[in-house]
Amino acid sequence: MEGLGISPVALLTTIVIYFALLYIISYWTSRKANTQTFFTANKNSSWILVAVGMIGASLSGVTFISIPGVVGAGGANQAFAYMQMVLGYLVGYAVIALVLMPIYYKYQLTTIYGYLEQRFGWVSYKMGAFYFIISRVIGASLRLYLVAIVLHPFVLKPLGVSFELTVIITLLLIWVYTFRGGIKTIVVTDTIQTAAMLLAVGLTIYAIAQSLDLSLGDIGNAISDNNLGQWFFFENGWSDPNNFYKQFLSGALIAIVMTGLDQDMMQKNLTCRTLKDAQKNIFLFSIVLVFANILFLSLGAILYIYAWQNGIEIPTKTDQLYPLIALNHLSPFIGIVFVIGLIAAAYSSADSALTSLTTSFCIDFLDFGKKDRNESEKKALKLKVHIAFTVLLFAVIIFVNSLNNDAVINGLFTAAGYTYGPILGLYSFGIFSKRPIKDKWVWIVVLIAPLLTYIIDSNSVEWFNGLKLGYFILAVNGLITTIGLFLLSMNTNQKPIASNG
Repeated sequence: MEGLGISPVALLTTIVIYFALLYIISYWTSRKANTQTFFTANKNSSWILVAVGMIGASLSGVTFISIPGVVGAGGANQAFAYMQMVLGYLVGYAVIALVLMPIYYKYQLTTIYGYLEQRFGWVSYKMGAFYFIISRVIGASLRLYLVAIVLHPFVLKPLGVSFELTVIITLLLIWVYTFRGGIKTIVVTDTIQTAAMLLAVGLTIYAIAQSLDLSLGDIGNAISDNNLGQWFFFENGWSDPNNFYKQFLSGALIAIVMTGLDQDMMQKNLTCRTLKDAQKNIFLFSIVLVFANILFLSLGAILYIYAWQNGIEIPTKTDQLYPLIALNHLSPFIGIVFVIGLIAAAYSSADSALTSLTTSFCIDFLDFGKKDRNESEKKALKLKVHIAFTVLLFAVIIFVNSLNNDAVINGLFTAAGYTYGPILGLYSFGIFSKRPIKDKWVWIVVLIAPLLTYIIDSNSVEWFNGLKLGYFILAVNGLITTIGLFLLSMNTNQKPIASNG
C-alpha cells in the first residue's frame, strides 16, 4: 500500500520525539522513587490527573482502531450500538464509586485482592489475584498487538525490521519509562497520552469532513443518511448480539469487573489522597468517557462514509480501516497524528498493565507487605518480576499474531467474560452476603465456573431458542461462581473473616 508521502523515517522520528517526552516525565517523577512509589505513588496523586489518565487507559488502542472499524461492518456493535454498553458502564462506575471504593480505602489495600483474604481466606485471595493476572496479560497483549500490526508494516518493516523485533521494541519502550517510577510516572504520562489520543481522533474527523465537503455540523446528518447512527436495538430479542438489554447489562458488569475489580485500573485510584478524591475521580471519568466514545463512533461512521464515497475496499479485518485511510488516503500530517494517537492509546493502558501485573505479583504472591525485606532486596526482586512479565507479554503477542482473525474488540471482551467472571462472583458473594465459606475448596469453584460457562455459551442457541450470550457470558460466569460459593457456605459454622464494610 502506498501512502501519501509519509516516509517510515518521518514516522520513526515522530515516535522517538514522543517517547523522549515520556522519558523526561519518567525521570522527573521517579526521582527518589522506592517500591512504595512504584506501587502506590506514595498516596499523593491529584484526582483530576487520575481521572483524565483513566480515560486513556479505559479506551486503549483497542477502542482507538477496533471500535471505529465495527461501526459499518454489520454484526456485533454495528452503527452506534456500542453506546448501549457505554450507558451500562455508567451504572457500573456508580457501583465502583459508592460500593467498592469505600471497601478498598477502609482496608487500606495496596492490591484490591487483599480484600478477598480478609473476607474469605488465603485460597480465595490467591485465586482472585491469579485470574487478574491471566485477564490482564490477555488484555495487554491484545492492545500491544494492535500497535505492532500498525507500526510493523508502515514504519519498521520498510526498514528491514521483523515483526518479532517490532514487538520487542514496543515492549522495551514501555519498560524503560515505567521500571523506576511505576504508578507515579503512569498517572502523569497517561494524562498526556489521553489528550494526545483524543486530539488525534478530533483532527482525523475534521480532516475527513473537509475532504467530503462537510461542515462539522453536517457530520451528524451524513451519519444518519448512511444508516450508521442507530443507538438502540430492541427489535430482534435476545438472539441479537446488539440487543439493548443484553448490551446494557453487560456494560454495567464489564465496567465493574474490568475497572472496579481490576488491579490495573484501581491501582491509579488508590493513589488518590482520600476516598472522596477517588470517588470524584470516578464520577468525572465516567461522564467524560461517554463523550469520548461518541467521538470514536463518529470517527468510525465517517471513515466508512469516506471509504464508500472514494471506492476504498473495506479490509477483511476491520481493525485496519482507520490506519488504512489515515496513512494511505489523508495528508501526511494526519498520518503522523494517527500514529501518535495509536501509540498514546495503546501505551496509556499497556504501561499501567505492566506495572499492575508487577505490583500484584509482588504483593499478592511474593508477600512484599508481609515478609521482612529491605528496600534494596525489594527493588531487585521487583525488577526481575517486571522483566519476567515483559517477556511473557512478548510470548503472548507472538501467539496472538499467529491466531487472530477477528476484530480484537470482540476477542478482548469474550476473554474478559471467562477470566473476570470468577472475580465478579467472589466479590459479589463477599460484599452482598456475610456467610463464611469453606475457603480451601474455592479453587474448584472458580476453575469449574468458566468451563460450565463455555459449555452453556457453545450450546445457548440450541438450548435457549436462539439466544446468543455474547458479552453476557460475564454475568453467567459470575452467577455460576456465586452459586458455587453459596454451596461452599452451607454447613459452615465459622464466622466470616471480615464483613463487607
